[in-house]
Amino acid sequence: MNVTRRRFCGLLAAGAFGAGFSCRRLFGGEPSGGNVPRPTPQQLAWQDLELGLFIHFDMPVFKPGWGHGQYDSRPEPERYNPAHLDTDQWMEAARGMGAKYAVLTATHGSGFLQWQSDLYPYGVRQSPWRGGKGDLVRRFVESCRKHGIGPGLYAHMNVNGYLEVDNPGFVNRGRGGDPDKQARYARTCEQMVTELWSRYGPLTEIWFDGGVVSPEKGGPDLVPILRKHQPDAIAFQSPVPGGVRWIGNERGVAGYPCWSTVKKLNDPGAGDPDGAIWSPGECDVPLPGHGWLWTPEQNKNIKPLGQLMDMYYRSVGRNCNLLLNATPDDRGLIPEANVKHYADFGREIRRRFGNPVAETQGEGDSVEVALKHPATIDHVIVMENVAHGERVRAYEIEGLVPGNTWQKLCDGVSVGHKRIQQFTPTEVAKVRFRTTQTAAPPKIRRLAVFSVG
Repeated sequence: MNVTRRRFCGLLAAGAFGAGFSCRRLFGGEPSGGNVPRPTPQQLAWQDLELGLFIHFDMPVFKPGWGHGQYDSRPEPERYNPAHLDTDQWMEAARGMGAKYAVLTATHGSGFLQWQSDLYPYGVRQSPWRGGKGDLVRRFVESCRKHGIGPGLYAHMNVNGYLEVDNPGFVNRGRGGDPDKQARYARTCEQMVTELWSRYGPLTEIWFDGGVVSPEKGGPDLVPILRKHQPDAIAFQSPVPGGVRWIGNERGVAGYPCWSTVKKLNDPGAGDPDGAIWSPGECDVPLPGHGWLWTPEQNKNIKPLGQLMDMYYRSVGRNCNLLLNATPDDRGLIPEANVKHYADFGREIRRRFGNPVAETQGEGDSVEVALKHPATIDHVIVMENVAHGERVRAYEIEGLVPGNTWQKLCDGVSVGHKRIQQFTPTEVAKVRFRTTQTAAPPKIRRLAVFSVG
């Protein structure tokens, strides 16, 4: 059901989403100037992170070519033995890229449990790694905190090769048809996330791959557990408002325009400027030339910098976060060639956007920045202060060129958290951002111009 913001807040007040949720929490309070949805403080902080490292590590790393649906050839837990596993090395790769958060597949399609658990006998306790006493999740979270990176955890609810569950989260290899067995699986999922969300401290992001089957359809009842143990974590494809949405593809790019608001919870894609639910987009993607999990054949010689920068412009530069995947190998290390790719990516972002020619902030329909001296520029970054919502609906960016006349450099529709645009190199003395359509008086957090070359 599509609802207006007023109707949505009424549902919250009536307890439709349970205790602990309020219009003020979801929208950050009433916006000044216009009926514009606003993010929660947690969503606002998450959008500032911009770049994350996704880390896929699961049993197919130790049995390349195996997939979770090959139930009769499931790898034995004895195969899991990453003798040189180093989560600090993973964080060095993340820092080289400039990632501010990282998400680990605590349990992926195989159902293998990479933390100390008695839920069922298929996990690190049954493996030879660290004598069966290892806890990858703990090591990962500790390394994240050591390196100043927000930890995130992924637990697959819709697929479990060990328990023979398949999309969309039904037993009997996805066919369902056994309510008692389905209920047992739902309770297993609830115990799984209780362990993951209660043992390792506050998490930055919780990842639901493909969403979660509702309790009414036989899925786990995760909302009370989430509220109890991780009330401030951002949930990807969350079962309740206050999270973030999938952008609709695994190419690391968003369409344009791209809005932070949607009319329907977890509606993938470009969003809707008239939506009442704040749900910014996250673009997930493997490193170019690679899959989601390591294989011996993955291309070690690919030079993906140009592709990565294109993704950056079309994700972070289009009001989304970019979650770029990493593939630790069977040693437990991210291959050095890939570590170099992440470092090259981070250096190039800093080279292009680390030193603006000029920048400012301001409010109103026109915001102007003067350069110290006339200079040739070719990029602009605009950021709204989205704590007050997305207010810009259309704009033009102009430069004061020789002859003291204003010339259009570029234009657009949505801005949101961040908009990056490239244009023909032009010598200017001033640059101004001029809105041509707004939902409320614009609040520009940053207007910055660059000479990238």
